[in-house]
Amino acid sequence: MSITVIFFLGLFVAMIGVVPPGLLNMTAARISLKEGAARGIMFSTGVCIVVYVQTYIAAIFARYLSNHQDIVEILQRVAFVIFVLITIYFLVLASKEKEAKKEAEIRSKHGRLWHGVLLSALNVFPIPYQAYMTITLVSFGWMDFEKLSIVTYVTGAATGTFVMLYVYIFFFDKIKERKFTSQKSMNLSIGIITGIVALVTFINILREL
Repeated sequence: MSITVIFFLGLFVAMIGVVPPGLLNMTAARISLKEGAARGIMFSTGVCIVVYVQTYIAAIFARYLSNHQDIVEILQRVAFVIFVLITIYFLVLASKEKEAKKEAEIRSKHGRLWHGVLLSALNVFPIPYQAYMTITLVSFGWMDFEKLSIVTYVTGAATGTFVMLYVYIFFFDKIKERKFTSQKSMNLSIGIITGIVALVTFINILREL
């Protein structure tokens, strides 16, 4: 399969995974609104660095992960705990708008890069998602597990993630005058979203018991 095709497969798969409103894209939008697009882009860059590593790991161990469901179950449980903690954090932050504004003023672009790295590292969902998608694409003969193919796919996935995060930044910048884009509303929205994700994860864990 052509390297170009593999690149765009990775880009498309990653974009699909980031399209639903979630912690990373909503945070990128919130940072852009309150601190400027440059810091939102730096945050997104940090996210994509981790996505690159996560996707590479997922591609390398795709066969192993698919044949050992217990690993995916462990990741689900870890993700549930993480999202519960993140939900609590943003709901509390939403009730402290003034303190949050003060914190935003002193953040640097470099700090936002590491913020993106840290927050993305806490999000383990790309690993099982990309492992499944990689195996699916290989089964259709659209890519293989050769090093060049994997690197090309991973590069496409990181690029697709950045593109979708930028779309969120651009979209929310265009509607920044709307009431629901206030810092308090954004923090509350993120808290609700992560709470829903945590609930869905918990339900899936119960169904698998």
